[in-house]
Amino acid sequence: MTTPAERARRGKAARGRVPRSAHASWLPPVDRADPVAVLERQGRDRLPELLPVRHGRMAASPHAFLCGSAAVMAADLASQPHTGLNVQLCGDAHLLNFEVYSSPEGALLFDLDDFDETFPGPFEWDVKRLAASVAVAARENGHRESTVHRAALESAAAYRDAMRRLARLGELAVWHERVDAERLLPLVGSARQRARADASLTRARRRTGLRPLGRLTEVVEGRRRIVHDPPALEPAGASDSAALRKIFSDYRSTLTDERRLLLDRYRFVDAARKVVGVAGVGTRCFVVLLAGRDAEDLLLLQLKEARQSVLEEHLPTGPFVHPGRRVVAGQRLLQAGADVFLGWMTGPQGRAFHWRRLRDTKCRADTAGTAPAELLAYARLCGAALARAHARSGDRLAIAGYLGGADTFERAVAEFALAYAAQTTADHTALCRAVAAGVVSAAPGV
Repeated sequence: MTTPAERARRGKAARGRVPRSAHASWLPPVDRADPVAVLERQGRDRLPELLPVRHGRMAASPHAFLCGSAAVMAADLASQPHTGLNVQLCGDAHLLNFEVYSSPEGALLFDLDDFDETFPGPFEWDVKRLAASVAVAARENGHRESTVHRAALESAAAYRDAMRRLARLGELAVWHERVDAERLLPLVGSARQRARADASLTRARRRTGLRPLGRLTEVVEGRRRIVHDPPALEPAGASDSAALRKIFSDYRSTLTDERRLLLDRYRFVDAARKVVGVAGVGTRCFVVLLAGRDAEDLLLLQLKEARQSVLEEHLPTGPFVHPGRRVVAGQRLLQAGADVFLGWMTGPQGRAFHWRRLRDTKCRADTAGTAPAELLAYARLCGAALARAHARSGDRLAIAGYLGGADTFERAVAEFALAYAAQTTADHTALCRAVAAGVVSAAPGV
């Protein structure tokens, strides 16, 4: 059995392949693919009527572009040397993919919450994507360049600090590690704002119902139905509803016995097509409304198409052939309080899907207008949460050995983040020009 010291030495040896300071560089390769062409290629098998919505959302700002262009950044990261210290990557670890949510046990946790691109790969890819999103958000908020640099640096520094701490813990302690929502309170500016935030968390702990029911459903002729709010929510047609009832039965077979028993106590009520996020717009996504004990005991599940991860063409083959299973396995591995209804199946035309409960999100960051001190603190929290997720799947002792006790790694990542933020702004400009020229269709403000 490899000793902790040997695992740490393995990480230090990786510095010979990729020195920590080498992470600072970003120069686009001469054969770099046109970012707009990458987005158009991604859209070929998506719902064509929703592509203008996706492009419109991405054209809104450089940060929105970054959130929707994981495929562009994956190719850019793959063009650089990497450490070979692999973890289960989130694959899309930008600022807006962290949130506060209720665990199955009712605890309020802060964690990653998007796993469409999850795949095994070098730990630094997630760290660099997070730091780049911090830099882009800080620049959009008009922060001074020194503050932009500091915020990006702190996200990577928090990752290093957390990984080194986790390397000293035992296996079960790492597995049960979590980031409680209370750690957000110090990020709130004034004492009055902190008091209001604390009161909100208290109310959230007491709330047992699923909050999206209030805004995603309505009572029509005495029966609960999903609201009609195009293009975000549109009723599923007869053929889609029939297919959903069929694949719902297939999905249940991927659950464990006790969770299948729980699901069997619900009956199918309604379904609707849903438009999700930025990067996911155009993929097939549905919301299914279920009723349990009575008409007031309701459950919302989300069924989302699972496609090949944007990382897969740049990395060795992963352990799962089925894209839906890849997403579910990645979420269970990375998230501290994974949903009990996670499952996968194959639908019509051989398309892969994954299911999960439409989560009762308590708090998602809105980085627009965030003050420098608050953005810096939030960046640190995201970096620590990312390290917790990585420590469950990768060799945390080797990664901690690579990172070391000096600040070399985070200083390099911060330099990369600033350079890549400029690249993102240029790519966003290219998209806006393509929209203005009529090459790409975009629906603004949707």
